[in-house]
Amino acid sequence: MGRVLVVATSRKTRGGITSVVKAHEAGAQWSKYHCRWIQTHVDKGILWKFIYAIRGFVEYLTFLPGADIVHIHVSEPPSALRKLVFFRLAKWLGKKIVMHFHSFSSATTINGPYSLLYRKLFCGADVVVVLSNYWKEVVDEKFHLGDRIKVIYNPCPTITYAQKYEKTNSILYAGTLNQRKGYADLINAFAKVAPKHPDWKIALSGNGEVQKARVLARELGIENQVELLGWISGENKDKAYKQASVFCLPSYAEGFPMAVLDAWAYRLPVVTTPVGGISDVAIDGENMLLFNPSDIDTLAEKLDLIMNDGALREKLSASSAKMASEKFNLNTVTKQVANIYESLR
Repeated sequence: MGRVLVVATSRKTRGGITSVVKAHEAGAQWSKYHCRWIQTHVDKGILWKFIYAIRGFVEYLTFLPGADIVHIHVSEPPSALRKLVFFRLAKWLGKKIVMHFHSFSSATTINGPYSLLYRKLFCGADVVVVLSNYWKEVVDEKFHLGDRIKVIYNPCPTITYAQKYEKTNSILYAGTLNQRKGYADLINAFAKVAPKHPDWKIALSGNGEVQKARVLARELGIENQVELLGWISGENKDKAYKQASVFCLPSYAEGFPMAVLDAWAYRLPVVTTPVGGISDVAIDGENMLLFNPSDIDTLAEKLDLIMNDGALREKLSASSAKMASEKFNLNTVTKQVANIYESLR
């Protein structure tokens, strides 16, 4: 059925690409097309980065001659630069190439100083996969790829832990604590309504500006209602999602946020911004609550609303479960990946 080399970050890297490839690995197409994960990058120190780069490149050279398709996952410019040599070797050997685009910002990628790099990667690929219809329009307007652009959503994960936890009055945030993800907006918005909800808290999971988050919560007088979980995975992540009653991601830019997909898988009502692929499916008040990036006042109103209204939480929870089981179901997504591989045989 052909052999596929999947070129992406390592299994040990924290972030969306690794989560997506791990999900794809669980699909039937992975074994059917003899997929092999070439791990090219890890988010550790310089020495580890060098080791992974060399090891990944040697492995790639070993298996590339026998491969039929090279599926390259690429994101921001550093990622694109790392993948360029893999792309060129695949082109030189006449392999079919799938370029899977995970970027969160068109300004720093296809419309920025690296636009010529992305033009080379995308125009030289047989198929370019993007994460939403929004990104399809953006990429096609820039590079005019036509039918070579395919939309494949990131899949919701499969929940594998059976342990049950009692729900708490908590609003979960998951992702790197930085300006783009909007964690500070969540703290500021929650502070506006926290006195009305003394039995509620926000739980922030992720690495990054943890100390800044702690200081901001203290300055706003809500440190007792803000829990900093750090980076969580495995059973700790499972526990955090199962104990939460609401999920909130105040992001400024996204491809398609894996944290929201996680929330849908756990049936959590979602409060978020209509950025990236979210705009494809979001209906305010029907399947999630929406506010514009940086609009702290509206976010505070949405948080107040959902903390007060148990029926609304149940309604949005049911919508999350429906999206996880239908459009963003793992089997649905991996079948689409298989269809691309089949079309390139």
